[in-house]
Amino acid sequence: MFAVDLHTHTRFFHGFPSRPTPFDPVGARLVTAVARARGLDGVAFTNHDYYEPVSPVDGVTTIPGIEVSSTRGHVLVVGPDPPTVTRVDALDPLAVVELAHERDCAAIIAHPYRNSSVREVDAPFDAIEINGKHPRTSEWVEILADEHDLPTVGGSDAHYPFEVGRAYTAVDADRLTPESVVAAIRDGRVEPRVTDWLPHRLLRRVYRSVHTEKGDLDRPDWLTPGVGPPPGEQ
Repeated sequence: MFAVDLHTHTRFFHGFPSRPTPFDPVGARLVTAVARARGLDGVAFTNHDYYEPVSPVDGVTTIPGIEVSSTRGHVLVVGPDPPTVTRVDALDPLAVVELAHERDCAAIIAHPYRNSSVREVDAPFDAIEINGKHPRTSEWVEILADEHDLPTVGGSDAHYPFEVGRAYTAVDADRLTPESVVAAIRDGRVEPRVTDWLPHRLLRRVYRSVHTEKGDLDRPDWLTPGVGPPPGEQ
């Protein structure tokens, strides 16, 4: 069993909508250093709309990845051969999934209840993420995953190195490689984990306030008064 953070970034800001966030090699080294210190076996670098190879680091396997800004929200593409660059709002979610599968990668719905309607799209995703910024949505994500018969994974969505590992994925595999991670996701041999470290809990409150103020946080329709619970939850 391996502990892998499937959603990390090398910079703490997103850059401009018209172009990807620049790659930061220092940030990448810091992310892997923190991952190693926290006992993680691997991290996926999923910068917004571009993929930059990262040299292997002793003790930490780096998994190639990209966070694609689709027309309906963000989709993580992780595996041996993610696309090098994508344009913001250029691909619909189905096209992202098809691109991921063509390149032997897994397509994961990222933070499905934050500024996203990807969860409403009928496409053959491989998993749904429990996001480290908003683990309070975990129950919603699990219900969504059950409805679509998909596994759940965990990712910190770290933009600062100290956030690495606040959520991660337990991967059941004999060896840790990009290919084995994809296979484990597709086979359901994965399990999300969320840490309960006090600084992480406090930071989540900050993120919740910020994203609430920005109007980025969604909630399931069945939580709306008068709509009622989802099927099977009556």
